[in-house]
Amino acid sequence: MKYKKHIFVCVNERFDGRKSCGEATGMALVNEFKKLLQDKGLQIEVRAQKAGCFDVCAYGPVAVVYPEGVFYKNLKIEDIELIVNHHIVEDKPVAHLMINFKK
Repeated sequence: MKYKKHIFVCVNERFDGRKSCGEATGMALVNEFKKLLQDKGLQIEVRAQKAGCFDVCAYGPVAVVYPEGVFYKNLKIEDIELIVNHHIVEDKPVAHLMINFKK
């Protein structure tokens, strides 16, 4: 099945003291995305799921939305509704939560 959008949330956990997204935090974010997508009737065309490391641990917790490839940083549960309402529903990424990769 082809999804309109696909959301991946990092659940990678480092055990050496370096910052990481973390499984507990990551799964809480995945579950919030899934809940809001279902509440809005979007679970058929948009998928949210856990993922491994994106190698941007310093920005964690991190999620990425495809097909755009927009990375979101330092996510909290309260940020998920903003991302769903603006990026997923209105197709307008949430600028202040995005990782700005310099080229």
